[in-house]
Amino acid sequence: MGQRDWRPFVYGGIASCVAEFGTFPIDTTKTRLQIQGQKCDKNHASLKYRGMVDCFLKIAKQEGFISLYSGIWPAVLRQATYGTIKFGTYYTLKRIIVNYNDGKESVTANVFCAVTAGAISSAIANPTDVLKVRMQVAGTHGSTNIGLVDCFRDVYTHEGISGLWRGVNPTAQRAAVIAAIELPVYDFCKSHLMNLLGDKPINHFISSLIASLGSAIGSTPIDVVRTRLMNQRKLKRSGSQLPSHIYRGTLDCFVQTYKNEGFWAFYKGFVPTLFRMGPWNIIFFLTYEQLQHLY
Repeated sequence: MGQRDWRPFVYGGIASCVAEFGTFPIDTTKTRLQIQGQKCDKNHASLKYRGMVDCFLKIAKQEGFISLYSGIWPAVLRQATYGTIKFGTYYTLKRIIVNYNDGKESVTANVFCAVTAGAISSAIANPTDVLKVRMQVAGTHGSTNIGLVDCFRDVYTHEGISGLWRGVNPTAQRAAVIAAIELPVYDFCKSHLMNLLGDKPINHFISSLIASLGSAIGSTPIDVVRTRLMNQRKLKRSGSQLPSHIYRGTLDCFVQTYKNEGFWAFYKGFVPTLFRMGPWNIIFFLTYEQLQHLY
């Protein structure tokens, strides 16, 4: 395979890491908002955070600003794998299909490429996602700024290798939904704005912003379930559940969340999700497009 064929993978990984650093504190607030209010939560009746801004300020004040970046290294490691595989696979599959169809591009084919790329890449990178979530919520249990190695050791010691793949099903589903909306919508908007704006940053900015809105609406319910499953723990040896465990699987988490908290619980963290996806996608696609133009 020629060097040219690897460029989407390299550009996708670099752009993903840059975007992750720029938006990670928002992701931390999203995660904290998604886990609060569960039936097992001692503070169920009195929620600790009233929204994204309140969560951001309380974390910074009570735990220190650095806590907003708890979990950044597994997140960057995740993007180095997930982002590289996802975007590289998408654009590679898309190019193959377009060439096979004599240069013609279709939305259906783009959605297929995106779903395939999103599901595969997220499943491979799931362990880094678990570590990121555990490190982000450590402050709610009174243990701040836990290290990556310590977090990995804790998960592996108490839960085994399977603990690193906790929540892999909703993670793959979420990634497939995000990719199925985000990438085809971006390409669709970009191509239709080409005559008006050309292949310039303003086009990339508007297209990525539109793609972010759609993917945030479609993925947040699955993201809530994914976060809750990843945050719960299960003892390796005895098979018994720690006090924080209340879900038997993806479907059970959906049912219990709806039963105990109502429909809108699936959109906990939607505002920070949108505020993160927007800047994340803008930074990513602007970086990606500039790398393409540069090289």
